[in-house]
Amino acid sequence: MSSLTLTPAEQALLDGADGPGVQRAMEIVATLGRIYGAPDLVPVKHVQIAGVSYKNLGDAGVEFLNEWAGEGAKVRVPTTLNPAGMELDRWQEMGFSPDFAKPQLSAINAFVNMGVTATMSCTPYLFADFAPQRDDHLAWAESSAVAWANSVVGARTNREGGPSALAAAIVGRTARYGYHLDENRRATHVVEVTCPVESIADFGALSYVVGKAVGDGAPYFADLGAWLPPLPADPTLGGDAGDRLKTLGAGLAAYGAVALYHVAGFTPEARDQGEKLLRPDAKRLVVDSLAAGYEIMDANPETSEIDLVTIGCPHASITEFRRIAEILRGETLATRLWVTTSQITRARAAREGLVEIIEQAGGEVVADTCAVVAPMRSLGIRSMATNAGKMACYAPMHSGVAMRYGTLEQCLQAAISGKWS
Repeated sequence: MSSLTLTPAEQALLDGADGPGVQRAMEIVATLGRIYGAPDLVPVKHVQIAGVSYKNLGDAGVEFLNEWAGEGAKVRVPTTLNPAGMELDRWQEMGFSPDFAKPQLSAINAFVNMGVTATMSCTPYLFADFAPQRDDHLAWAESSAVAWANSVVGARTNREGGPSALAAAIVGRTARYGYHLDENRRATHVVEVTCPVESIADFGALSYVVGKAVGDGAPYFADLGAWLPPLPADPTLGGDAGDRLKTLGAGLAAYGAVALYHVAGFTPEARDQGEKLLRPDAKRLVVDSLAAGYEIMDANPETSEIDLVTIGCPHASITEFRRIAEILRGETLATRLWVTTSQITRARAAREGLVEIIEQAGGEVVADTCAVVAPMRSLGIRSMATNAGKMACYAPMHSGVAMRYGTLEQCLQAAISGKWS
């Protein structure tokens, strides 16, 4: 381990000046700093905690959180939560077991007792109160949000673990290493995309091809900006470009371990520095087909009967709601549809009348959770369809479902007909 310089105030926290809960948090942050060779700690503006679902935590995790909260620990900076394993206010109506709901609610209560805002969403950047700014130092644990913050915003965060993110929130600091440092934000690969990349599903398929090739590297997309309209002036809308990029980042993190990517002429650091961002030994990758991504994501082509169509991984934006409502207006669904999102975005969509259109068709707008972290098998779901690359990656592994993958239009047609065409 390397030496880590702490300020007198930080050392006092490590020595227990603010109680055992804060001391435990500083021990985690300082230990990680020493392991990763950080010279010091850096104050953070915001924290996003992942691993919130009881499906991930288990009984030991719930007990750990309640013990920490019982020690009097409180967060010092704005802190939000990833999706839980169920919708908190409608779990009975949606068919969740009390055996799952009770510990899940206990975990959320522990977070709230520590001062965490229970947003239950993987897209904190879509909330006006929490959206990061360029060069902000963050401690985010949600992999898709990490990719968004580093890449689309130009903020700075490593991919924290759930406990380390909570620890950073309690002390208001994280160790200065990895993507907090300029030298680690340079691109390891130049990616040339010579095939069309038009839909969200295409960006998901692209994320598989590139993620598998670059691993934990930092790709620089030389020409992807041609397939991206401008980001909206109001970033909380998502926008066509934003929805494509959140899908890209989520898949790059899921199929590789990418926490940062650049798009020439589009993302902030690439606009400012161009090819100066490239490492001298940057490798070249040419993508001339998305077929390999579609083949992996559309994992069960023999499956035609669909139990559930799920849209919103990462959580759906207002722009996605508008497209879904446009397609479903006046339709009647033959199978279940979940549009998963945050309570904040659902309320906004309801004000625009979008939730009513989806529900009149027979769909459900589900907040607080998603089909990755919810116990889908216990809800009777055996086959799913999605346009989200991350969902196509994780749902078969975590929930044991058969998966069909395609465009938003294909998915919604499957919801209308009950079959994948």
